[in-house]
Amino acid sequence: MNGLHILAEFHACEGDRRLLLDADMLAALCRRACATAGLLVVAEAFHQFPAAGATGALVLAESHLAIHTWPELDAVTLDLYVCNYSQDNRAAAETAYSALLNELKPMKIVRRDISRGGFEPDDPSSGSLPG
Repeated sequence: MNGLHILAEFHACEGDRRLLLDADMLAALCRRACATAGLLVVAEAFHQFPAAGATGALVLAESHLAIHTWPELDAVTLDLYVCNYSQDNRAAAETAYSALLNELKPMKIVRRDISRGGFEPDDPSSGSLPG
């Protein structure tokens, strides 16, 4: 489960406005970002809100990407978690994140990173519950 979990808010997005308004375009962007990073999409669901934004998620073999658009605020929120048991996939998380950033072009970003896991799988003292 070792991996990088990125929680981000993109404000004042100056990319193609249709990405905030069209669930199909948003889904295509998310698939491209993951493909660029070498991540494998195993399932997806996107929803178009009438006269509003879109929301969606990709289930990845390496975890997930969830994204929500707020066109009335020119904003996007996203949750990207990329993990792997046997290797460090942080570079893949950063590559997918950068692809989204480059297309959405936010002028302000609020980003929180969470390192998950962080112990060696063969270490018997890691993660044990008492008792």
